[in-house]
Amino acid sequence: MSRRVVLTDAQWERISEVLPSSEGCVGRPFRDHRQVVEGIVYRYRTGIAWRDLPEEFGPWQTVWKRHRRFSLDGTWDKLLTRLLADADAAGEIDWSVSVDSTINRAHQHAATLSRNTGGIDELHESAGRAG
Repeated sequence: MSRRVVLTDAQWERISEVLPSSEGCVGRPFRDHRQVVEGIVYRYRTGIAWRDLPEEFGPWQTVWKRHRRFSLDGTWDKLLTRLLADADAAGEIDWSVSVDSTINRAHQHAATLSRNTGGIDELHESAGRAG
């Protein structure tokens, strides 16, 4: 799989504005954002381990560190918010939600929990009524 297949130029243009710049930061400037982000996308699409990333995305450590940094500083959240807002403005999202309550079940242990509503005497009384 070539690097160009991961994100199209149009997709990259939509997200590149949201990514942070390394200008004004102390230390080495960021490696090309597109190469690293495409490595992250490739890793999640294929389900491979970070160490198994193809070399065309750069060192796997760099890709992992950038993913972690963007997760901690909220960059991914900002990106998702931006894409959702753009899609909503274009009318591409249907926000109607339907929940079927028949699939919601209590955990097996939730059905046998005693209710502590008034102290130990009440627990003994309810146990006596059950028998």
